[in-house]
Amino acid sequence: MGNLDIFERIAGSYDTDERMAIARIAANAIREQLVDATNKTAIDFGCGTGLVGMQLLNDFQSVLFVDAAQNMVDEIQKKIEKFNLQNASTHCIDIENVSTNKLRVDYIFMAQVLLHIENTEFVLSKLYDMLNEGGHLLIVDFDKNEKVVSDMVHNGFEQKELASLLTKVGYHHCHSETFYHGEKIFMAQDASMFIMDCKK
Repeated sequence: MGNLDIFERIAGSYDTDERMAIARIAANAIREQLVDATNKTAIDFGCGTGLVGMQLLNDFQSVLFVDAAQNMVDEIQKKIEKFNLQNASTHCIDIENVSTNKLRVDYIFMAQVLLHIENTEFVLSKLYDMLNEGGHLLIVDFDKNEKVVSDMVHNGFEQKELASLLTKVGYHHCHSETFYHGEKIFMAQDASMFIMDCKK
């Protein structure tokens, strides 16, 4: 789908009011799924400029911001230094092509990231390997939307189909709910977002 170049280009102007508003909604949905997370480690996967993860820093012991676009990671690093954030760090890595053997955390959350990933099953299995036993993967994304037609992104996901795929990879106790409906939030179309929580 070749989105990496696009994300590198737009990193400096990514934090629009609209994106920040959606990020707040996503962060609140993630927070509601957390259990005793203040002593747990987390990865904000496909973090962009960290709009979601920055709002969850107080909910975890530490958050590692991971993205394949170096310019996005640079934007987060600026925020970490500006606000002297002690429990945040960054890592630029393309997990589809690089080993992640040394990365282990209790929570991985990804907000509006999966729709950009072509090889969904492969990436979900790599994330599974990055979780500690009993860890959680939290996915926030769009429900399937037939009005969205694009070569760049999936047009959302059927929650049952995604849960089946996650179960195939090895996750269990998958549950999900649609938590938000918004106007023109997905490729200029009205859309709904769901959150899915799966356990390793």
